[in-house]
Amino acid sequence: MKLFRRFYPSEYVDSTYGIDFEKLYREGYRGVLFDIDNTLVPHGAPADKRAEKLFHRLQKLGMESCLISNNKIGRVEGFANQVGTKFIENAHKPSTKNYLRAMERMGTDTKNTVFVGDQLFTDVYGANRAGIRTILVKPIHPKEEIQIVIKRYFEKIVLYFYKREQGK
Repeated sequence: MKLFRRFYPSEYVDSTYGIDFEKLYREGYRGVLFDIDNTLVPHGAPADKRAEKLFHRLQKLGMESCLISNNKIGRVEGFANQVGTKFIENAHKPSTKNYLRAMERMGTDTKNTVFVGDQLFTDVYGANRAGIRTILVKPIHPKEEIQIVIKRYFEKIVLYFYKREQGK
């Protein structure tokens, strides 16, 4: 359905941790923007070994990274310090302003940056509007705040049409 296309990701995968970042690097991508909650760890959880390992891998690869989150500074800065990356808190996603600011911080642009997140109406929609390639991941954990639970219902409708259009 044409109306929903603005919310469609460039790609839809099971997990952040299954993304082939080496392939993205070979394709010319040099920066990765990440949402935190339910993209890297369960909602509200601190960085775990898997997240730390991922950011270390990106660093070794020569890729810049930045967290872009609608959460407050305490949550975002603490997580960023644990994994050793840049961050933007209180990002007001889907506003494009902070996607652009994040790329500026990383020294990348829309052609060599990819965004990874778990929500269509904030993460993917904002990155699409900013002109960035998007990778939607399935949420890590089903426990979420009520406003997100409500959005997930509408996301299912959009994903139905996305998958149908993709022939899946």
